[in-house]
Amino acid sequence: MYELLTPLQMKKADRLTIEGGTSGLTLMHNAGKVVLEALQEILYPHSRILVLCGPGNNGGDGFVVAQLASDEGFDVRVALVCDPAALTGDAELAYDEMSLDLTSLENMRSLMEEVSDDDVIVDALFGAGLSRPLDYEILQLVQRINASSAQCVAIDLPSGVSGKSGEVQGEAVHADITVTFFRAKPGHYLFPGRAHCGEIIIEQIGLEDDVLSKVGPTAFYNCDKIWGDIPDMPAVAGHKYNRGHTLVVSGPKFATGASRLAARAAQRAGSGLVSIVAREQAAHVHAAHLNSIMICLADRIADFERILEDQRLNCVVIGPAVGVGRETQERVVQCLLDERGVVIDADALMSFEPKPEILFEYIAQAQTGARVVLTPHEEEFRRLFPDLNEATSTACKVERVQQAAARAGAVVVLKGADTVIADPAGAVAINASGTPWLASAGTGDVLAGIIGGYLAQGLSAYQAAAKGVWVHGRAAEYAGDGLIAEEVIDHIPDVITELVEYVEGF
Repeated sequence: MYELLTPLQMKKADRLTIEGGTSGLTLMHNAGKVVLEALQEILYPHSRILVLCGPGNNGGDGFVVAQLASDEGFDVRVALVCDPAALTGDAELAYDEMSLDLTSLENMRSLMEEVSDDDVIVDALFGAGLSRPLDYEILQLVQRINASSAQCVAIDLPSGVSGKSGEVQGEAVHADITVTFFRAKPGHYLFPGRAHCGEIIIEQIGLEDDVLSKVGPTAFYNCDKIWGDIPDMPAVAGHKYNRGHTLVVSGPKFATGASRLAARAAQRAGSGLVSIVAREQAAHVHAAHLNSIMICLADRIADFERILEDQRLNCVVIGPAVGVGRETQERVVQCLLDERGVVIDADALMSFEPKPEILFEYIAQAQTGARVVLTPHEEEFRRLFPDLNEATSTACKVERVQQAAARAGAVVVLKGADTVIADPAGAVAINASGTPWLASAGTGDVLAGIIGGYLAQGLSAYQAAAKGVWVHGRAAEYAGDGLIAEEVIDHIPDVITELVEYVEGF
């Protein structure tokens, strides 16, 4: 269930299912049942349930939940934020089926002030379809939900969060659990919405997977469904030369650490051979630190060109602390001349800041088979794609990265707590692995190296980027609190072991 559907796509999936013979009310009943199952995991016999319903189908789901919970013997109160006469369609039918009386909003507010830790508030106000800020009265209600000590279960998506973008317009419900249906939405995994969802539970309520081909999702949750058919175990009869050779470009002698981090990460990710190319003074520094990683000397651009003539060097990582300037530009151009994978990061990206279109032109001219990944963080992205800046663009994060990838002609990895990976054809993955401790010096260099290591082993640019981002985040989870970049590298084998065991388990 790795496909992500926007609210409009989900609406289409519902419509296609209803046209296929399943009534909307049946889907609503099924939704209510799975929400009740989630509630029963956290309810006590004496728990009170407060159900807050909105005017649409999300409110209809709430009516079903309220009736089912009451039938199970729970103390249930239901409030509706509009006149019942305003209800239409399946929501109206669910309301008519409900035998519970409505509690006024004023009384519900009073009850919310008295709730205990054992009580539960069900947010059935708006779900994913809300596209405007909450009205003042609803905003006050949301503030009371968030201030209460009760647990909160949101149906579909916490009210106030955009299902398309994860944007919160003003304020939104902070849920402990969010129960959504058929497929999750981008807003479940994009910040700030992700921080409002709590535990995300995806339940099936009667929609068949074959509607996906008609809906045409282009956004995906980053997981092994994107890259899992690539084995993590080397072939039994294999050797280092058929696992790829990654070349990492070094910075000057007092800025060598970043390239070593990238090189070690590529090696841990499985690249059969890894080399660092450096000027002589920097090479001496590397020689004091490295054992199994080789060192190539290149004091001049001509030396660099000669090294790249070796076709066995099938991936280059360039950017970590390499320096910003014309020489870095020239080296990037040389990397793009042959059929190899190229990861362009950090200083290599910023070397093209004055005229990023020059970089994109060289990528477009790269020989057939060239696989290019750009790995900017938000500030670097803003400089390369100023019109797609989050502060000025009307597009959501997913759309911004899709547009950037199409313009660059390369896979773009927009790094952050909710890293987004997009390829030029429009496919996009949203990543959820990782911890806040990744906001630490050098972890971006590690990510560039991991992606490079996967490119060297033959993954496509999109697969390498998506898998690299996930492995990077998962290794950080293994490293735990207070991690530093080196520890992320050290835990890559733990992640590989996990992936191998997962595959062998099937």
